[in-house]
Amino acid sequence: MRHRCRVKKLSKPADQRRALLRSLATELIRHGKITTTLIRAKVLRSEVEKMITLAKNGSLSARREALGYIFDKQLVHALFEQAPTRYGDRQGGYTRILRTVARRGDNAKMAIIELV
Repeated sequence: MRHRCRVKKLSKPADQRRALLRSLATELIRHGKITTTLIRAKVLRSEVEKMITLAKNGSLSARREALGYIFDKQLVHALFEQAPTRYGDRQGGYTRILRTVARRGDNAKMAIIELV
């Protein structure tokens, strides 16, 4: 039974799922907007918002935790410089998910996830 299990598995083993979310989060923070499937966007939302919350905190331990998750070191430094000014007055909800047309090949629901 899957009662009260709220983690989406994405049909992948744990290590592949973690690697996928790390790469998607890195690219979302780098580009500000990416197109992916709706389910992946919903799972990615929580991961990216955790990283932005760490960046707003700005402590050394938060920076080290973000460096362990995001692939690009320069990107982490840029995020920690920009996040307090960009999201300082916001109490969450740093991302927006916009639904788009279904993918042509397999009719998967697609979405654009972007930073607000």
